[in-house]
Amino acid sequence: MRILCCNDDGIDARGLRLLVEAARTLSDDVWAVAPDRKWTAASHHVTFDRDLVLTRRGERAFACSGTPVDGVIAAMTLLDGDGLKPDLVLAGINDKRNVGEDIAYSGTLAISREATFWGVPAISLSRDAWPPQDTPADAVAIATLLLAMWDSLAQWSVPGTWLAVNLPQTLPAPIRQASPAHDKIASATDVVGGDADRIVYRTRRGRPGRATPGDENALLQTGAIVVVRCAALASQPLASSTIADWESRLT
Repeated sequence: MRILCCNDDGIDARGLRLLVEAARTLSDDVWAVAPDRKWTAASHHVTFDRDLVLTRRGERAFACSGTPVDGVIAAMTLLDGDGLKPDLVLAGINDKRNVGEDIAYSGTLAISREATFWGVPAISLSRDAWPPQDTPADAVAIATLLLAMWDSLAQWSVPGTWLAVNLPQTLPAPIRQASPAHDKIASATDVVGGDADRIVYRTRRGRPGRATPGDENALLQTGAIVVVRCAALASQPLASSTIADWESRLT
């Protein structure tokens, strides 16, 4: 079993170290490819306009000068000769929760989305509250969770989907399936200077903290491990009558 671990917090991030440690209890063929710096809200940015560099940081670990998704593409096409061809992609462990609209903003979730484009099952892991120090029990609990998910792969790995997991501070914990929250980051701006013709502003960090019964935020408040199955290419079909109406106006 070959596992590829990636993140958007950077190659030296605490969450990636913990994820790799957990992954190594499942397989002795674990690779890590991550950006050489932290990316926030990188989304699915792919770099086309400049050269990128992979720098070896260990036997199977590389830092990428590009975005989180750039690292996935490099792993899939360059490493181990003609690409890793992993059996599973793990993203994270992100240093904040990823909920709701983060499916569009998050580099962590984009890593898993990119994996699905290559036909590889993927799991994204995020954690809003961290204990003061990582413990062996944390790695064991995460490894046990990942093994359970891998063993049941046929039950959840529909093409074009991945699992988004938010971990609580204390592990192990109950596991709950949630509905997506609506808790948009980047929901406010602050003016810091300028005049009537030139406005200088910053996008405010953080999120409103909204929670409704059964959604990701509400279940995280209970101390549970929260799981959502995400779809990479989701769509909502229009009524055939709507298409017919539009067509009638053109003819």
